[in-house]
Amino acid sequence: MAGLLKALVSASEKAADIARLCRHEEPLFQLLVAEKTGADKNRRFLQDFKTLADVLIQEVIKHDLGTEFPELQGHIGGEESNEFTNAQGETVAVRVCGTVGETAALLGSVLAPEQAAAELLAAAAHRDAALGDAALDGLALSIHPGDLAIWIDPIDSTNEYIGGREDVAPVDGISPAGLCSALVLIGAYDRCSGCPVLGVINEPFFRRDPLTHRWQGRYHWGVAYQDTRLCSLSPPPPPRPPPRVVLSRAEGPGVRAALDPLCGGHLHFAAGAGYKMLCVILGLADAYVLSEGSTFAWDACAPHAILRALGGGTVALAGALRARRVGENGPPPELLYNRPAEGAVGAERWANRGGLVAYVHPQHLEAVLDALAAVPGL
Repeated sequence: MAGLLKALVSASEKAADIARLCRHEEPLFQLLVAEKTGADKNRRFLQDFKTLADVLIQEVIKHDLGTEFPELQGHIGGEESNEFTNAQGETVAVRVCGTVGETAALLGSVLAPEQAAAELLAAAAHRDAALGDAALDGLALSIHPGDLAIWIDPIDSTNEYIGGREDVAPVDGISPAGLCSALVLIGAYDRCSGCPVLGVINEPFFRRDPLTHRWQGRYHWGVAYQDTRLCSLSPPPPPRPPPRVVLSRAEGPGVRAALDPLCGGHLHFAAGAGYKMLCVILGLADAYVLSEGSTFAWDACAPHAILRALGGGTVALAGALRARRVGENGPPPELLYNRPAEGAVGAERWANRGGLVAYVHPQHLEAVLDALAAVPGL
């Protein structure tokens, strides 16, 4: 499994390179800017460019992992379908081909007449990411890749990625919005149990190099398999009073009112489910609470694995509250990633219905569930 973890990290680095490329290289950046400003010219094509960026990153990860680990083929899922409709109405299955030229030709059939953009993306899709990580090289883990499946979110918080804001001031270290919340998420889960076991979060836009002013990224990984708990991050600090909870700005007034006293009247808000879970992982927040089923398996799998590696987890909020109300004393139910929702279609099959709570320290989870227990409708 150490080889698989290293492959996940390498794939995330290549994905981050492509995400940065789309904002740095002029032929690609102009497409992003045009979409951001809502230009009317060729609106259908411009609106679809961010979808193509998402799809290409996803297909690059699928290609690289499936090539190195054939037993994963057919068990790598993501947010996007790889079928893409170009401006002529033709359906193109976006994929990584055998050569740079073949991939450029395929992308050119989608991006025409933007051939320079197609060639830049194709070159990036075939370029290996440099990876030197002694911690990964020294790992010795035993799990067969054939027992696992993968969830990918190629660019979590896509709207923030397209918007590209760099001027959003953090509040207690948590950025309410902006480019820094755009992440690459790759998680592996056990096919039988559905439990997340490996997670990689890549921050492509962590900071700008002070000399070149180019974006630099960083990544975090975690392993939570059987009795093994390993993480690229240090163990979390001891719990602090009052707990710091991060929410979506779309969170309802009932949840806000219930959590506000717990947090000393100071709730935090941020964009992107992956970023909010990362805030918990980094110790910037003690819990992320979401009461709606507006996140999906690909949003949560990777950060959930890292939270488990740190001693925490991600519970299904509705299930946890239901168990408390009937007096169950066992651990609250965690999110699982191998069970599509019954009766749902499309992406909704993999929605985290009933919300979630991400946490590191169990006492913070208990405090949050206590506060939410009396909220109507939860």
